[in-house]
Amino acid sequence: MLFAVDVGNSHTVSGIFDNGQLVGHWRLQSRRDRTADELAIRYHGLFNMAGIDPSKITGFIVASVVPTLETSWLHFARSYLTKLKHPPLAVNHNLQFGMKIATENPAEVGADRIVNAVAAWDRYHKPLIVIDFGTAITFDCVNGEPAYVGGTIHPGIGISLDALATRTAKLPRLDIDVTPDHPIGTTTVKAIHSGMLYGFGGLVDRMVEVLSKQLTPDQERAVAIATGGMASLIKPYSKTIDEIDEELTLTGLHLIYRMNSEDHE
Repeated sequence: MLFAVDVGNSHTVSGIFDNGQLVGHWRLQSRRDRTADELAIRYHGLFNMAGIDPSKITGFIVASVVPTLETSWLHFARSYLTKLKHPPLAVNHNLQFGMKIATENPAEVGADRIVNAVAAWDRYHKPLIVIDFGTAITFDCVNGEPAYVGGTIHPGIGISLDALATRTAKLPRLDIDVTPDHPIGTTTVKAIHSGMLYGFGGLVDRMVEVLSKQLTPDQERAVAIATGGMASLIKPYSKTIDEIDEELTLTGLHLIYRMNSEDHE
């Protein structure tokens, strides 16, 4: 079995693969001060509730955008996963991905962005754009070579809501818990909801349009696949999202582990 972990700024998504099948997955907050011992307590409890025997975990891979947590996860794997066949693997630009990282500085590209690109290419084998709705919203582009060629980064929905609340005197901090009946909001809350949903839906469509023009030689629209916690919320307000896959990053981690070890967990 393979234990795959994606550490984001806000949440950590993890999963267990058994013979290539995802048999358990979890989404928890990313606490930057979490130690390896605390991770062991929490995840052994989760394994137990899911009926997973941690002694059967023979592979481990982590992609992290939080350096301190990457260190804790690697320490956890070395200390508590006693049946690993290979040293714990952390995603970095020096691994094998089945594609080139064709950016000016491959070392600065977020590990999760590369992982998502690998998973999406494995599915489509054509020029594509991955939209990840996380703390930031990222658009990541793969051409037909294949090569990861870069993308764009935008403030996420949560960041935008926080900015409205903290930088204005009368606008409240709220969650997007209802969908607006009409684009024109008739109350302050409805106006914020409409601004977030229609606004970010429009952002997606515009970015897919302009990125596709650079990405595809025939000027057709590239395939757009979305992931992340807010993807399902925004899809009804976008015309260009072809598919949502909330497990895209875990799938990519599984593929990268296979590419960089002799084991096929």
